[in-house]
Amino acid sequence: MRARLLSLVLLLLLAGCSSGGTRDDGRIILRFQSLAWQEESVEANKELVKEWNATHPGVRVEYVQGNWDSVHDQLLTAFEGGEAPDIIHDASDDLADFAYGGYLADLTDLLPARLKSDIPRRSWETTTFGDGVYGVPFLQEPRVLIANATWLKRSGVRIPTPRKPWSWPEFRRITGQLSGRGKYGVAWPLKEPVSATLNLSLSTGGQLFHRGADGKVTVRFEAADQVVPRTIHAQAGADRSASPTTLGSGGSDTLPGFFGGRYAMVPLGFSYRQQIAQQAPKGFAWQVLPAPAGAAGLTQGVSPQTLSVAQDCPHKKEAAAFIDFMLRPRNMVRLALGDWMLPTGGRALNHPALRTPEHGWATGTALAAHLRPAPAQTVRGYPEWKDKVATPALQEYYSGAIGIRELRTRLEEDGNLVLARYQR
Repeated sequence: MRARLLSLVLLLLLAGCSSGGTRDDGRIILRFQSLAWQEESVEANKELVKEWNATHPGVRVEYVQGNWDSVHDQLLTAFEGGEAPDIIHDASDDLADFAYGGYLADLTDLLPARLKSDIPRRSWETTTFGDGVYGVPFLQEPRVLIANATWLKRSGVRIPTPRKPWSWPEFRRITGQLSGRGKYGVAWPLKEPVSATLNLSLSTGGQLFHRGADGKVTVRFEAADQVVPRTIHAQAGADRSASPTTLGSGGSDTLPGFFGGRYAMVPLGFSYRQQIAQQAPKGFAWQVLPAPAGAAGLTQGVSPQTLSVAQDCPHKKEAAAFIDFMLRPRNMVRLALGDWMLPTGGRALNHPALRTPEHGWATGTALAAHLRPAPAQTVRGYPEWKDKVATPALQEYYSGAIGIRELRTRLEEDGNLVLARYQR
């Protein structure tokens, strides 16, 4: 009797963990794992789930809170254990292994024409693997320069605009002009240096990952890939125009020094504006400037936030319908405002609330047309290459521990060994 009781409890627990399901009353239950973390963003996501449930009594969505820091390993464990959420919030550069591994549903025939046409092709490329589409890209974040407006105005330097940005050499020269007496023209927060380096390097024509005729990817760290890291290295070393102490810091760690007048500028993701707006001292004037431009202009890589459907989800049509609801233009605007990011959808991007000069919204939307898929989007094995090879190599280079030749050797030779294992 006791054994039968334990077996029944175990079955009930497994049923509660399985992806998707149908209640006794016939209602479909879908679990939506959101990675929203800022208060406004969490509120917007929960409100949309509530609105869906109020208007779709036959399909109930349950909100599940996830975490950006652990999402890759958490999802991998959930997929392999058959316990993945039905609707998955993630970033496009995390999808390749899941898509090729058969864990995500191909959404090609599940999404409405309205959604497909509203999001530009360049954004869809971030979630297209082989012949399938494995996520809907809906929010994206350019990297910008957050500047002390008073400091820049007093210095007399030319203020860049999206139409007339700084070049990388001009940026280096200006940060030198702004430095001295214990103050720095820029603070680079490079605790996670890979995405910042790769995505900004698109502006100089950098590519790093090269796909051959056989479909296999190799790493080549060429001259165009080296412009941005060489600039940062020179600012932190020879020029002393970049604070060496922030190289191992996260973006939020630089804000006290920025507010305290130690750094004139901090390169950050667009969404950091929320923290700055909330935390800046009274009277502190700040502005949003475009990142420097290179041979390819203002082009930079992004890895949009995405919504996907698990392959094991038994109600894929309903899950796709919920995604379509979440990403209607007015709802996409709400999500963008909640996360202080840019929507991918054209109709949402044109909303007046995202075109205002206040808090730099207009500068961000002016950059939207220049955003391209991050170089690593479709590279299998990228997470391991990033963690085991690129991150430590770039950190050592920026700190001055190794030179550009050693950096190239490690990125190429060690990196290609990692990628080769995923392309056999």
